[in-house]
Amino acid sequence: MLFRKCVMSSSRGFWMRSLGHLAVLSSLCRFISGLSETNGTDDLMAKYPLIDGHNDLALQLRILHNNRLRQIDLHSIGKVATDISRLQAGHVQAQMFAAYVLCGAQEKDAVRLTLEQIDVIRRMCTEYQDFELVKSSKELRNSERRRKIACLISVEGGHSIDSSLPTLRMFYELGVRSMALTHSCNTPWAESSSKLYHVYQRRNNSLTHFGKAVVEEMNRLGMLVDLSHTSWDTARDALNHSRAPVVFSHSSSFSICNHSRNVPDWLLHDLKKNHGLIMVNFHSNFISCSDVANISRVADHFDHFKKVIGAESIGIGGDFDGAVGFPQGLEDVSKYPALIQELLKRNWTENELANVLRNNFLRVFEEVERVRDQLSFNQPSEVQIPLEEVYNPCRLVLRPPSPRGSSMWSASSRAHHETKGPHVPAVALLLSSLVFIA
Repeated sequence: MLFRKCVMSSSRGFWMRSLGHLAVLSSLCRFISGLSETNGTDDLMAKYPLIDGHNDLALQLRILHNNRLRQIDLHSIGKVATDISRLQAGHVQAQMFAAYVLCGAQEKDAVRLTLEQIDVIRRMCTEYQDFELVKSSKELRNSERRRKIACLISVEGGHSIDSSLPTLRMFYELGVRSMALTHSCNTPWAESSSKLYHVYQRRNNSLTHFGKAVVEEMNRLGMLVDLSHTSWDTARDALNHSRAPVVFSHSSSFSICNHSRNVPDWLLHDLKKNHGLIMVNFHSNFISCSDVANISRVADHFDHFKKVIGAESIGIGGDFDGAVGFPQGLEDVSKYPALIQELLKRNWTENELANVLRNNFLRVFEEVERVRDQLSFNQPSEVQIPLEEVYNPCRLVLRPPSPRGSSMWSASSRAHHETKGPHVPAVALLLSSLVFIA
């Protein structure tokens, strides 16, 4: 009996030790597997470093530091999601930085404020050796060879040009290579997806004649037409009118999250015909239609886009520093590899991910430049918006003063100003400055 007990005790001990060894071995395998997945993702992104379509660091530099770059070190910045160290950790090789000003500046000093935002982007991208300001697809490719983070400049919102094609051209001369037709407010010539601002309301919600002239001039210049933030009708018209591929620089799928900022499938099919690009936005409210989201839900948007229009039409436009609230695991620009790892788990191929990370954007950018070259003999557009469409109190009508020394405004412009719709309450403007509607 004692012998049997000893044997049974020894047997139990053996099996317990064996199970313990198996548990350790299993944990070790999972650890090694995790390392392998991480190394695989890093290797892939080192081979195909990311070109991201939208980032609002410049906005945060204005809010937090009043654009005083000497107060900070861009290698490591607090209270933001973007700095040089984290861009490098996230394998970001090129970043489209947005020159954005609040819609409350429309009819006021939007052009001045936009120039100041362009200035701060140009400064940070020329004063730091890790950055390189680029203005063409060739310069973008060369910056990768030099292991620089390429900076591209976009203007986020057509209100920044004050309905002026000469202003658009001057922005181009300063290095701007992309412009969103609207932000969260209508312009006199294009409609926004947002109803936050009740300005420039029209029965026809598509592009006006002047809006089409804006798209044509952007094609002639070689600027990316960005349709993020536009209404679906405006986006449809721009897609139909543009001779070059367009982009949604930071938008997600309406089928996954039915937010008006997202893009419906029928519009995706138009984008496919245009050979354009949709770059997925990470903001939680656009990913899960709530304040809480995760990486898996972000990957669902990529899967849906691939199913509807193919991986060759997809990019990444994270929208970091332009919104409050991002998915768990994608809190800043260093976290892009976590998303790519999730897509690898979902059997995305290396070629598909290479396209998403950079090749699709390069293709679109090069095609925009090819259309520009085809239009190189066209003269700059002299189309002007009719005064009755802008009714802007800051838009002076030049004419000799009247004998009584009255204003140089025409009577018609005064009348239009007086019949203009109500201004947005100050509280709404304040709230919009605190919570950026990405």
